[in-house]
Amino acid sequence: MTPLLATLLLINAAFNALVWPTFYRRVARDARSKDAAGKPTPFLIVHTVLIAVALTIALASALAAIAALVG
Repeated sequence: MTPLLATLLLINAAFNALVWPTFYRRVARDARSKDAAGKPTPFLIVHTVLIAVALTIALASALAAIAALVG
């Protein structure tokens, strides 16, 4: 059972590592991400925080999978 769970954690980590950076690029280019003065808006800040949290969880998933596989 442990190899299966570790594999699922690695797939989760890989998926998040591929999807979220692409999403961030789309959000950063969105017109709502900067105001007229070029400063970040709450739209960009909130999405940046959410993406950072998701990538942190992905890293934790990868580390947990590696720890489970190693022993």
